Amino acid sequence: MIWHDLWNMQIPASEKVLRTVLVYIGLAVLLRVAGKRDLAQLNSFDLVVMLLLSNVVQNAVIGSDNSLAGGLLGAVVLVALNSLMVRLVNCFPRLVRIFEGRSTALIRDGQVISKSLHRLGLRRADVVAACRRQGADDIGEITDATLSPGGALVVTLDKKYRDATIDDVRRENDLLLTRIRAELAALEARITTQGS
Repeated sequence: MIWHDLWNMQIPASEKVLRTVLVYIGLAVLLRVAGKRDLAQLNSFDLVVMLLLSNVVQNAVIGSDNSLAGGLLGAVVLVALNSLMVRLVNCFPRLVRIFEGRSTALIRDGQVISKSLHRLGLRRADVVAACRRQGADDIGEITDATLSPGGALVVTLDKKYRDATIDDVRRENDLLLTRIRAELAALEARITTQGS
C-alpha cells in the first residue's frame, strides 16, 4: 500500500508537465515585469518574497498529487526546462534583453541617479550598502555603478580609490630603486672626490 501511494500519481503525467511548464513561464514573466530588484536581493524584503514565491506556486505545480513520482517528475521538468532556457538564451543574445532586460545605471561620477532608484523601487541606503560590499567606502569614490540584467551590482571605483595592482607595486619599486641608485652614485662620486 505504501509503495503504491508513493509511486501512483493522482493526476496524469501530461497535466503535471503542463502545470510545471506554465508555472515556470509565469514566474519568469512575473520576475521580468517586476524588474531586477527582486533578483538583486539588496534587502531582506526581497529575500522574503523569493522564499514565499516557491510556497505560493507549489500547489499550482503539483496539483492534488502528493506522490513521490509526481514530485520527481515536476523536478525533472523544472531542471530540464531551465537548462533548455539557459541554452537558448546563450545561443541567442537577443533573448537576454527580452528575458532579463538591460543594465541600469545607478551611480555616475559619484552621484546617485535618483530617477533610476525610483524606477526600480530601490532605496538609496540599500544601494550604498551593496556598493560597500563591492569595495567602495563612499559614493564619491564610484565612477560607475550599474545593476546588470541578472541583478548583480557592478561597481567601478575611481582610479585613485582602487587597490594597487602588481604592476603598480613594481612601478613604485622601480622608481624607488632608481632613486637609491642615483643617491648611491652621488655618494660614491663625493667619496671619490674627497679621497683625491
